[in-house]
Amino acid sequence: MNSTKPFTIPKGLVYQAYKRVRANKGSAGVDRQSLEDFDADLSNNLYKLWNRLSSGSYHPPPVLRVDIEKATGGTRPLGIPTVADRIAQTVVKLQIEPELERHFHPDSYGYRPGKSAHDALRQVQARCWKSAWVLDMDIQGFFDNIDHGLLMKAVDRHVTQDWQKMYIRRWLSAPVQLANGAIESRDRGTPQGGVISPLLANLFLHYVFDRWIEKRWGGIQFERYADDIVCHCSSEREAKALKVVLEERFRACGLMLHPEKTKIVYCKGGQHRQDYPVFAFDFLGFTFRPRWMRNRQGRRGVYFMGAISQRAAKEIRTKITEWPWKRWRQREFGQFVRFCQSRIRGWMQYYGLFGRRYIRNVLFHFDLRLSRWAKGKYKKLRGLIQAARRVNALRWRHPRLFAHWVG
Repeated sequence: MNSTKPFTIPKGLVYQAYKRVRANKGSAGVDRQSLEDFDADLSNNLYKLWNRLSSGSYHPPPVLRVDIEKATGGTRPLGIPTVADRIAQTVVKLQIEPELERHFHPDSYGYRPGKSAHDALRQVQARCWKSAWVLDMDIQGFFDNIDHGLLMKAVDRHVTQDWQKMYIRRWLSAPVQLANGAIESRDRGTPQGGVISPLLANLFLHYVFDRWIEKRWGGIQFERYADDIVCHCSSEREAKALKVVLEERFRACGLMLHPEKTKIVYCKGGQHRQDYPVFAFDFLGFTFRPRWMRNRQGRRGVYFMGAISQRAAKEIRTKITEWPWKRWRQREFGQFVRFCQSRIRGWMQYYGLFGRRYIRNVLFHFDLRLSRWAKGKYKKLRGLIQAARRVNALRWRHPRLFAHWVG
């Protein structure tokens, strides 16, 4: 440790941050330096970063903006910091996150240690059975419109070290480099893709929404996963009143609820649902709506349940179709099985939370593509039906080969 540095930052903390970034992988930023390039001169690169952070001379480079396609159409901007900047952000995150976690609301689930999307989804399901109404909210362009002044007020309240606050300000104001090389300055928002952005976003909504609604509408239960929010109400009247005051609240904080995607939903099955035009909503890739099914006692009826959304199902089918099936015809079956296994297992684990048969139906698309692969690979198979029979025979012999074949 060098006592002449104005800021005391342990070298071990920088190395710990590096290991986190290394484990999360990720692409190169504006300097085109990959993780492998950074590793080639690791000791020197980490020392230079520590030296600049400790001396206060570290200034974040521009964030590389990449537009990725959304399942609903259009694009979503993703900001990719450089490898060194991701490490620097992780240094600050590791130090401030424990303090912020002590204050965050228990019904905030996104990007928090010890909490998951499944935790939020289970709570949504349980509360929909208790309360008949939901206010399903969509914040328009949330990450791009966070007010820096309001956010820094929250940061100043909880972050005590001057160097941490200084670097947070610098990250918020770091410019964006577009694909054509143009540089854009920023006076609002925090880029999706930054290491510290989700933590700052949670802190912002902690004061804009979580604490505010707990104080003003203490009886309202909610689940928030980053900027996806579901509020449970006891009546349609209460839901309408809550929608009005929240529109005002978000507007006062520089945000806007999407006028079309924010809706009031009736959350019960049975004969009364036809009296209300909206009786379904999406949350974290699941659609919650009335479904005809059998309960644990064996009685069939209409129950308000979650299952994989059509949007998520379409995205999975598209990804399966885009896999390199033609290239795989030149390989043996076992050579690409592992690639498919890990992805199918991940989909089953996530979307199998409610109604495993729904995600199995979606993954039947994989079986069809596998049959077409077999038809192209083995010329003895005289058509798709014969190839499908071969795949079904494989399924009976090895039911654990792919996660959706089990049971």
